[in-house]
Amino acid sequence: MKKTLFKQFVELTGHPVSSSILKTFTRSSMSKRLLKPFASAYRINEEEAEYPLEHYKSLQDFFTRNLKHGVRPIDQRANVMTSPVDGYLTASGKINEQQSFYIKDHLYSIKQILGDEKSANTYKDGFFYIFYLSPSHYHHFHYPFNGQLVNRYALGTTSFPVNDLGLRLGNQPFATNYRLISEMETSHSKLAIIKVGALNVNSIHLTSTSKNCTKGDDFGYFSFGSTVILFIEHDAHFKSLLSSGTEVKVGQPIGEWKEPQTSQNYEI
Repeated sequence: MKKTLFKQFVELTGHPVSSSILKTFTRSSMSKRLLKPFASAYRINEEEAEYPLEHYKSLQDFFTRNLKHGVRPIDQRANVMTSPVDGYLTASGKINEQQSFYIKDHLYSIKQILGDEKSANTYKDGFFYIFYLSPSHYHHFHYPFNGQLVNRYALGTTSFPVNDLGLRLGNQPFATNYRLISEMETSHSKLAIIKVGALNVNSIHLTSTSKNCTKGDDFGYFSFGSTVILFIEHDAHFKSLLSSGTEVKVGQPIGEWKEPQTSQNYEI
């Protein structure tokens, strides 16, 4: 019962007025009384949080919490890409020749998501991951690989739910919601990290504007349940390490670049 109420309260509203009321309430001290039932309803591991539950002054304060140092070890192997978030890998796969893919029976175009034909062409025949962050998850996002930031821009205005119901019944939220796009150059492929807002509060917050991207570094957070999409430029040596439906954590390996095998010549 408690979780049902929280789902209606936190996840499902898409109206600008109710979203504004929600935003105001969750940031107020009145919401502090919901901390314990919220943590209990979503089975949040309080031991991972930076501070004890009573330290947080509001539901929003707890929702955007940092974690204790070291609880998310980062796989530092040079050929491995790691998860940028804690969440569910709801979909992944090859981007087809038409630069599109299906999610919940909706056809999504990369051009619609990125808003630009030139950017979309970069990821033709590449690979995509879609991660959904439920209210139970840690809501910061981290760089999945080392590289240099080459582009950052925002698209969209209002935002609607990105949970399962929102994806099935909504008007293609990945292509219409407010979203913040970061493109990186790496030693292997170009990456696009798309942070998709949920609810009309457009709750994406950057905490770093550095152009140096270090794998595992925290560079922002969401205020409400949300989604991160990764596009990876085509590379025949890239291999995904996860199946859709898997729950992942920041720093966990999700893909790798296999070095091409070289033939060896032997003298006789």
